[in-house]
Amino acid sequence: MSANFKGVDYFNIDALLSEEEKMIRETTRDFVNKEVIPIIEHHNQAMTFPKELIPQMAELGFFGPTLPAEYGGLGMNNVAYGLMMAELERGDSGLRSFASVQSGLVMYPIYTYGSEEQKKRWLPAMAKGEKIGCFGLTEPDYGSNPGGMITTAKKSDGGYILNGAKMWITNSPISDVAVVWAKLDGVVNGFLVERDFKGFSTPEMKGKLSLRASITGEIILQDVFVPEENRLPNVTGLKGPLSCLNQARYGIAWGVLGAAMECYVTALEYSLSRIQFDRPIAAFQITQEKLVWMLNEITKGQLMCYKLGRMKDEGTLKHTHVSMAKRNNCEFALTVCRMAREILGANGILDEYPVMRHANNLESVKTYEGTHEMHTLIIGEDITGIPAFRADEKSN
Repeated sequence: MSANFKGVDYFNIDALLSEEEKMIRETTRDFVNKEVIPIIEHHNQAMTFPKELIPQMAELGFFGPTLPAEYGGLGMNNVAYGLMMAELERGDSGLRSFASVQSGLVMYPIYTYGSEEQKKRWLPAMAKGEKIGCFGLTEPDYGSNPGGMITTAKKSDGGYILNGAKMWITNSPISDVAVVWAKLDGVVNGFLVERDFKGFSTPEMKGKLSLRASITGEIILQDVFVPEENRLPNVTGLKGPLSCLNQARYGIAWGVLGAAMECYVTALEYSLSRIQFDRPIAAFQITQEKLVWMLNEITKGQLMCYKLGRMKDEGTLKHTHVSMAKRNNCEFALTVCRMAREILGANGILDEYPVMRHANNLESVKTYEGTHEMHTLIIGEDITGIPAFRADEKSN
């Protein structure tokens, strides 16, 4: 594994970055090299999340870093945030998922759609890692079609009664609060469901062969009373949850670059040291073709993400741009992992190397926060004006 990882930058994209952006990347890279790489394979095998890293992650500003300082954030721009996500996923997709959910799927909706009281109560504590959140949208029967959700909220004296179930929820077994989306009189609303609310449970999902170093669970809601002050007051409809997903997809587009870079560097180093037929396998044309393809795609992905981040900071970013980057980068990053495994041969399946772990993780990352196929249709609708999934649903 690349404990002294120096980066992959064939087009000198560093020249486009500010000193602050490079400093944030190097700080995250150093953390991953020193704290994550030595322990992550153990956690992957044990199917546990390295919770011991949460305080240090909070201290380094990994939770809600784009939020203003008054709510515990660092006020960093979106390119810096993307570089941070790439380094975290270079360590493991589960690590990036943890930070991404905390920041983009929980802190973001509270900051964007919450009351001032909700912001002050939750955001500083979440930035410090003192409170952990999860995002409850996906249901057992409704994944790509969140509008079909059957989780309901009914008005009650002083609040609401929630019933339903969510699954594939990152962080739910250890969360202190869940942002739960439910239909109130047929309209999607957001609610902050707290750990100690009666009827709220989060059983862990076992048996995963991917994202094993990530905690995944369900959300069970059985006549859960949620007080009025815990409803997100400033959004109704699918705009709320889908805008959150856009934040997560942005982080994924950057994140998978880290996994791809780690596998590329591992394959390159291995090919230079592995001798067959009296020469390193890097000397063979087919190996070089694979390495060049990997580097080529990583470079294109880096340039796409750089532009994506600048547009996000400028306010010119469309959700379809994020879909294209998520779709493209997950696809090639998974192929990079598989090519790296081919170059390493049988050694590629050993936990001595990170390749198979990243490949297994990216099988999930390609699917969650919008499948490859759904992002294809989102872009297809944008360029043709014709929705190919459902005529009465909008992808934004």
